[in-house]
Amino acid sequence: MRGRIFGVLCAFLVLTAAGCLSSRSESQPAHTYRLSLDPERTEVRPADVNGPILMVSLPLAEPGFETPRMMYVKRPYELEHYALNQWADQPARMFASLMVQALGRTGSWRAVVPAPGSIRGDFRLDSYGFALQQEFMQNPSLVRVAVRAQVVEVKESRLVGARVFEVVEKAQSDDAYGGVVAANRAIAALLDDLALWLRECMRHSAECSR
Repeated sequence: MRGRIFGVLCAFLVLTAAGCLSSRSESQPAHTYRLSLDPERTEVRPADVNGPILMVSLPLAEPGFETPRMMYVKRPYELEHYALNQWADQPARMFASLMVQALGRTGSWRAVVPAPGSIRGDFRLDSYGFALQQEFMQNPSLVRVAVRAQVVEVKESRLVGARVFEVVEKAQSDDAYGGVVAANRAIAALLDDLALWLRECMRHSAECSR
């Protein structure tokens, strides 16, 4: 009888310890990463004091990507995520901040501000379908970032232009950190494309919707 009670007690202690270890590893990821601008790569131009004000809305993430988890795919249509690696915030939220920073440095606008806010802008940049994933269906792995953007003239509620952006970068290593480095390169390239497209939209609005 004593042996049976002792065995049950040991099993209870083992399960309890395992539960504590599992909970701690899940609640405290080993590595946290962020998306950011490279200060050496980004040229800062003076703001156009006579230019329009651009409002930047928070991007809407593609279903399955509304999370700080680092998503990857090993076969089409199936999303997986790293267990001990994550983003500091949802990538779509970090991308919103980077859009405001990067577009504000182009010199094409009097100001670039997040929306909603207290400042009323002349144009609003909306984006949706944002997705960021590492793909292990080839060697080396690839990081793909995609988003659909549209710019609206606020006063007339007129759609000026819309476009889908997609950038793919090779990862230098087939792990989470290799994906992070490639993701930052891909985001930088996408922001360059976005800034160029917006500049063309302001010059030739008929050429934006392509």
